[in-house]
Amino acid sequence: MSAEKPAEVRPEMPVNVTSPRLTYRPLSQEDWPFYLAVSQDRSVMKYISDPRSAEEIRTLSFNVRLPAWYKGCTHWLCLVIEEKATGLPAGFCGFIDRGEGVAESGFILATEAQGKGYGSESLHAIIAFCFEQQGYRKMTATVTAGNVASRHTLLSAGFIQEGTLRQNFFLNGQWQDDWIFGLLKQDYRPGQPD
Repeated sequence: MSAEKPAEVRPEMPVNVTSPRLTYRPLSQEDWPFYLAVSQDRSVMKYISDPRSAEEIRTLSFNVRLPAWYKGCTHWLCLVIEEKATGLPAGFCGFIDRGEGVAESGFILATEAQGKGYGSESLHAIIAFCFEQQGYRKMTATVTAGNVASRHTLLSAGFIQEGTLRQNFFLNGQWQDDWIFGLLKQDYRPGQPD
């Protein structure tokens, strides 16, 4: 009789993401109040999610981003963005491994952190981490049509809008189009945003 092999346990990979004005660290249980506040701010979530209860947010969004991240795992690497000058949280950024050398990126900023260039700065930091440290060959992003601020941020970082998925995401009581963006490693230009 053979013994079953124990489940593979992988150590958390060190995440070295840096940028001039911001620090980045993995999401932890202590971030729940800030995560909830951002997730329930309708001006922030307009293009991301319909209103959800605290329990839905904790179960469907927060808890699934807490486990240790390693390349190839099936959950998001969720990093808390903090201002270096104040130590205050500004939002979240990260990515998920989609297989075949592709990482899908995402970012979300609290209302008070918007308009300061933090979205662009954090996106550049994630791109550098994915291409320079993790060896991904392509990055993608999906944005609900109409979210021109996120579209501008992606385009300014070198992403190309590769297409539109029509009526792909149910939000605000109707089917919305999704804009699909991509950035190939060979098109990546290192450096921080202007």
